[in-house]
Amino acid sequence: MEGASVDNKHKIVVAVDESEESMDALSWCLSNIISHNSTTTLVLLYVKPPPIIYSSLDISAHIFSADVIVAMEKYGADLANKVMQRAEAVFRNFNKNVNVERVIGSGEAQDVICNTVEKLRPDTLVMGSHGYGFLKR
Repeated sequence: MEGASVDNKHKIVVAVDESEESMDALSWCLSNIISHNSTTTLVLLYVKPPPIIYSSLDISAHIFSADVIVAMEKYGADLANKVMQRAEAVFRNFNKNVNVERVIGSGEAQDVICNTVEKLRPDTLVMGSHGYGFLKR
């Protein structure tokens, strides 16, 4: 089209987690969606489970000391970093012109993914499938 500018900038959000399926989805994205002549921002999105909240009447608050809660939060942060490192290792196998951003959310996965997509307005969202099928979901 004459007079039209072609914008080769794309933003792609890839939801990653501990599963092999999410890493396969990332590899598929890098192989099939991202071209060599575009400038792409690849957003790696990891969602941590929602934080543990206790009320003053909750008996479990007495079971978990502050040290246990801190240790559980540290474990969650370590797990997020390990998933991101795995995803970045997958990314390094591809010679693409891509800017990589890390986003770590907390809460219910479907809510965080939808809110992130609404906020970032990417061109594409890529997610793996655990292959459960209709009945197991």
